[in-house]
Amino acid sequence: MRRLSLIPFLLACALPAAAAESVALPGGASLVLDKQGLHLRAADGAERAGIALRGRHLDYRDGTALVVDASTERAMTVAVDAAAGTLSASAVLDGAAIAPEAACLYRDAQGLLYAFLAGKDGQAEQWLLHGRPQLLRKLALPPHSGQCLVHDASASLVVAEKGMGVWAYRADAEGAPGRRVIDAAAHGIAPAPSGVTLLGRDGKPRRIVALRSGLPAAVIVQPQVQTENMPRMGDAADDPAIWIDRQHAAQGRVIGTNKKQGLHVYDLQGRQRQLLESGRLNNVDLRQGVMLDGQSFDLAAATQRDENSLLLYTIDATGNVAEAARFPTPLERIYGICLYQPDSGGLEAFVNDKDGSYLQYRIGRSAGAFTATEVRRFRLATQPEGCVADDRNGRLFAGEEKRGVWSIDARADAKAKPQMILPVGGPLRADVEGMALYHGANASYLVVSSQGSNSYVVADAAPPHRVRGSFRIGINPDAGIDGASETDGLDVTSANLGGRFARGMLVVQDGYKRLPDGAQNFKYVAWDDIAHALGLP
Repeated sequence: MRRLSLIPFLLACALPAAAAESVALPGGASLVLDKQGLHLRAADGAERAGIALRGRHLDYRDGTALVVDASTERAMTVAVDAAAGTLSASAVLDGAAIAPEAACLYRDAQGLLYAFLAGKDGQAEQWLLHGRPQLLRKLALPPHSGQCLVHDASASLVVAEKGMGVWAYRADAEGAPGRRVIDAAAHGIAPAPSGVTLLGRDGKPRRIVALRSGLPAAVIVQPQVQTENMPRMGDAADDPAIWIDRQHAAQGRVIGTNKKQGLHVYDLQGRQRQLLESGRLNNVDLRQGVMLDGQSFDLAAATQRDENSLLLYTIDATGNVAEAARFPTPLERIYGICLYQPDSGGLEAFVNDKDGSYLQYRIGRSAGAFTATEVRRFRLATQPEGCVADDRNGRLFAGEEKRGVWSIDARADAKAKPQMILPVGGPLRADVEGMALYHGANASYLVVSSQGSNSYVVADAAPPHRVRGSFRIGINPDAGIDGASETDGLDVTSANLGGRFARGMLVVQDGYKRLPDGAQNFKYVAWDDIAHALGLP
């Protein structure tokens, strides 16, 4: 990744606003922005190309320059070819609504290029510069932000607020917005290889502040499909479950909870097929081919937070979902759920409470009605939520949000003795959220949402549960799908769903919908992409 040359920008920042800004290019060439326009100059100072404009705020990354046309209040990207000696205006970003006072570029870990535009009233925008520029998100920055720059390695957007100092923001659009003050007395900024150089009132360097991301390394995969957005804004989407159509692979369904409304049913293209107004649902899980009272059922179960109840749904052969029963529980703050099919047959459900309590229920059927009978109780020390049962090996994997993942004997007649298998630390960052099992032809894997690092940890499902790596879900710019962050629930299957999902797929809840901003939704990722990125067989 090429960084801006420090010395030319230090000189530019130290000069009055009307003076030239310059960027050093390979081979001794330079870009210069002055009152007459943008100029490409050779090492000897001779001008090789120019674009006439009343410009301000020059930034550069790997053959692309960004300037703001003060006459039109729009930012413009310019293709720079120092070897050929050419400048070509390539795209216009319509930031006229915010009248940009500052502009800067950012190249992320995925290699994608972005532009930040900041207006004097605090309105700001982040644009994705891939093909035709697309508005990624809107954000709020300090009013009178006269300068900005991005330290790519730490994904830090640094802003100088006139008279108020220098702030650092997350340049990555995914995840919760946040900022921290770097220096309340600084009056300007310039790039530094390790972070940012702070300037004094006289424009001279005062000190260099190192910037670090603090996130563990992870490979990046792209989503292939996203669902329609939730009909409610805010923290609405939570947990998905995947239903397999055994006769027609491409006609499966994804069932997702809405914490403000009920249960959504999507097809494999992300289109909503049903909305069941069941109230505030948190987690959902399902099992297919469950034998009860001599009949086979496909069943889903969810936790209902208004009533602290366990809801049961039937799924017919076409993927149509219908509410079948509601079972009250003694829990005061019901939260997570996962289902379990014992070797002996039937269906059991684990539900938990925010106080760490777990109840295990056996689902039955009698006289044409479903029943639920409590068969065991146990608890974790602090708040759990996500869990998944390994039907093949009779184990329950239970997440304790601040501590890690426990393995527990899933059998109702066994004593619960939790064993920590994946503690928080290293690639797993609190909160520990959704989890699911991928049963492949060669191995089985436990996939866990590491919400604190906006990533997903993959470990062997079998002891000693070796961690195979972690990945993040980035932007798919060609499909116009944003990445995923702060994931609550997830589900995964190894079933052949056809096309890109022939080796199965992962579905995750996305906490922040971008490209453009909107209500939350779910993202579908091809397992083949995950396996390739992590080197899994």
